[in-house]
Amino acid sequence: MHDLVIRGGSIYDGSGGEPFQADVAIDGNIISIVGDVQGSGTEEIDANGKIVTPGFIDIHTHYDGQVTWSERLVPSSQHGSTTVLMGNCGVGFAPCRPEDRQELLNVMEGVEDIPQVVMAEGVPWQWESFPEYLDFLSSRVADVDFATQVPHAPVRIHVMGKRGVEREPATDAELVEMTRLVAEGVRAGAFGVSTSRSMGHRGADGELAPTVTAEEKELLALARGLREAGAGVFQLLPGAHEGKDPVKEMDLLRRLVAESGGRPLSFTLLNTNQFPDNLDKTLALLSEVAAEGLPIKAQVFPRGVGVLFGLDASFHPFRFHPSYRAIEHLPLADRVAALRKPAMRAQLLSEKPEHSHSTYLYFMAQTPELFPLGDPPNYEPAPSSKLSALAAAKGVSVHELAYDMMLEQDGNALFLLPASNFVDGTLEPVRKMMEHENALISLGDGGAHYGMICDSSYTSFLLSYWTRDRTQGPRIPLAKAVRALSRTNAEAIGLFDRGLITTGLKADINIIDLDRLKLRPPHMISDLPAGGRRLVQDAEGYVATIKNGIVTYRDGVPTGALPGRLLRNPNINVEAKMLHETMQ
Repeated sequence: MHDLVIRGGSIYDGSGGEPFQADVAIDGNIISIVGDVQGSGTEEIDANGKIVTPGFIDIHTHYDGQVTWSERLVPSSQHGSTTVLMGNCGVGFAPCRPEDRQELLNVMEGVEDIPQVVMAEGVPWQWESFPEYLDFLSSRVADVDFATQVPHAPVRIHVMGKRGVEREPATDAELVEMTRLVAEGVRAGAFGVSTSRSMGHRGADGELAPTVTAEEKELLALARGLREAGAGVFQLLPGAHEGKDPVKEMDLLRRLVAESGGRPLSFTLLNTNQFPDNLDKTLALLSEVAAEGLPIKAQVFPRGVGVLFGLDASFHPFRFHPSYRAIEHLPLADRVAALRKPAMRAQLLSEKPEHSHSTYLYFMAQTPELFPLGDPPNYEPAPSSKLSALAAAKGVSVHELAYDMMLEQDGNALFLLPASNFVDGTLEPVRKMMEHENALISLGDGGAHYGMICDSSYTSFLLSYWTRDRTQGPRIPLAKAVRALSRTNAEAIGLFDRGLITTGLKADINIIDLDRLKLRPPHMISDLPAGGRRLVQDAEGYVATIKNGIVTYRDGVPTGALPGRLLRNPNINVEAKMLHETMQ
């Protein structure tokens, strides 16, 4: 007898090799047989005509807060992910003294679009140091395994206080302390350290996030923390997509790897219309560092990076118009009723947005660039469906058309703003990035951007659109896509016990009816602390998701099983840890 047997599926084992027909037997949380399973299973799943893949590894999430109040790490777990890595982009909740909590909430709200009222009620703050944060997380259960990194912003504020928030330069003594905190966090089980240099990352007050203008010597101090711990990865959001010189940016990454003692580093890679030449330059540089054997990889997203606009989302074209601010507190149905009045329509169309946050005003100026998302959602829309084109064809202004379309579906209509990776109606820049030998497919941002992004569905999008449905250009082989979502990402963060369907590894598995796999439009639900709202996106075609040998989803519906636990970094250099403890 086996605990679970999956019968007759087409196995895409995560290696990138050709699929094969086989059974899979699971005992406990381990895959025990891949082949012809003669014995029976306490439970058996018929996978005939289905594909069987490893559970996906989502290496760029922001569940730092959500995992403290929720046992389901949705949306990632809805789309086949069985392991997630959080603590990205330099933001998080530890280390943190009680007097600094408000500063971290301000940063997280502005950078990751998580309302402060949600975090204030949801985050329990039962820690101060990063090891204490990990100890708290070790008491949590979830529908996926979860791991984290040491975020730069809390480290900076913990060491420098208000000076850190105001982005003043760190002293030499403060840099030493930052190194110590990173090493301490990694020794306790963090998978690395993260930071951001993006000018778009700002707090709720519109001020730049504490990490953005940090001097190079401070970034090197973070890297030294990895060297001292003898483990961990470095993750960052650089600035080439914002116009910074790609050569200088890559040189900085080289120096960070050297300072860390050769630890792996990954960075966010985007393609923007403002600086289109920087993508090819960066890819060429990435090939150079690959040839040099440096462990530098680019995190890329398999569709346009942008935001969703809608009346019930964080942004819509009239979100910051004075007349709208007077009714924004009303329930959706009441706002729709108010906006359908001709006098309100005329008033709003005559106004301009007002806000101190420059990024918010930038988004308001993008109304002509919006696309109706549609059902099924279209993430590679033709230029003719852009609002500017539709308005011209109808002989009305863009804002008149946006106003009327926003009220469709009783105010639930959504628009897509693909601000990056989408050029002239095509995702070809994305394919170019994904096919690079040093690319990591990620950037779903689960646990963040609750009211403007729902990108953790990228796993389902990659499998359904890029391998099966795309007609505007070349597709991606299914075996390659499965490997990118599983084993490649697992190896990138030092996890070698999962990401493959082979005997002896973790029984993290998806059974997918690929012919039926499709995304539904995102929709808003209210299940966050303090009644907060968030976007989620359902998918059809997931027959079952198995985590640690236990079925967590059947036909897209959660079973209630919560076999996921905190992962502590398994690659800590034992000798370095013992030496540190001896010195203490």
